[in-house]
Amino acid sequence: MCRLASHAQIPAWALEAGFFCVVRTHDELSIVCPEDACTGNGMPDNKLVERGWLALKLEGPFPFSMTGVLASFVPPLAEAQIPIFAISTFDTDYVLIKRDNLEQAVTALAAAGHEKVGQSDGGRAESPFNRAFTPNTG
Repeated sequence: MCRLASHAQIPAWALEAGFFCVVRTHDELSIVCPEDACTGNGMPDNKLVERGWLALKLEGPFPFSMTGVLASFVPPLAEAQIPIFAISTFDTDYVLIKRDNLEQAVTALAAAGHEKVGQSDGGRAESPFNRAFTPNTG
């Protein structure tokens, strides 16, 4: 993921990844994408890049009326001292964690009743976006 100046143009590389999220606010332009996408040409000098994240997908879709999805998934990670970055889409949620915390996160989530249901991107183990869970919402 990377942070650019709020007035920066959205770079073409940010829109070419299979998974990406672009959010512009008055304060910043944030881009979440595979880390190999935000390297090399097209990166401005004043960018901040945070590497080593992977996404845990909460198997949706979840209706907008359903409550507690993220609220059930995040506390076990917080109790295990695992920092998160959450992204929501129309259908589901993604919780990004540092790659180094994956084993600890899976253990904490399983203990809280969240079931790992497999790989969400065709089974490519090297992908940072391939771990799917069915959340335990109560």
